[in-house]
Amino acid sequence: MDPALATQISEAVAEKLLQYRRDTSSWKICREGNGVSVSWRPSVEFPGNLYRGEGVVLGTPKKVWDCIKPVSGGLREKWDENVNSFEIIENITDTLFISRTSTPSAAMKIISPRDFVDLLLIKKYEGGVISTNATNIEHPSCPVRPGYVRGFNHPCGCFCEPLPGEPDKTHVVTFFHTDLSGYLPQKVVESFFPRSMAGFYANLQKAVTNHQD
Repeated sequence: MDPALATQISEAVAEKLLQYRRDTSSWKICREGNGVSVSWRPSVEFPGNLYRGEGVVLGTPKKVWDCIKPVSGGLREKWDENVNSFEIIENITDTLFISRTSTPSAAMKIISPRDFVDLLLIKKYEGGVISTNATNIEHPSCPVRPGYVRGFNHPCGCFCEPLPGEPDKTHVVTFFHTDLSGYLPQKVVESFFPRSMAGFYANLQKAVTNHQD
């Protein structure tokens, strides 16, 4: 992919993620518990919802990032029950690349396995904040895998934020913005994401607790 175009697209995605992060007024809470809040608002990208998760993970930002960071064969494949595999298809720069993620069936197999191809940017901000910023993209070496449905991530990602005065805690804000495609009842999709995101935080906490530097 042309590096200049990839940079332009990914920086626009990162700006959208910052807007999501700063917006505190337009979200409707759909799930709360165990210190995790999940809220949503209608997407302007596709006929579905944008979901926001927020919670504090007990662990240093380094440990949390080690568990979240998008790398081939990384820790996330081991702890995230919604990720079967993650691979880097093309490195554009040290912090910008094209990835493919495959996910298992879900919701009692009503949702069949999916695969996603994304342009993904890792970005750092002042104060030690680090973020992932992703959106769907086509790539010639990534046709849909047999047995999978191609899903599409719209601008999405997460922020790992240090907490002032609490070095062993990390504020994690996630944005799930996924068109699962296929012929799925809307109620199934709307019940799946809040539950899945709550599970993401619970499983991340277990992974961070077990992670050794």
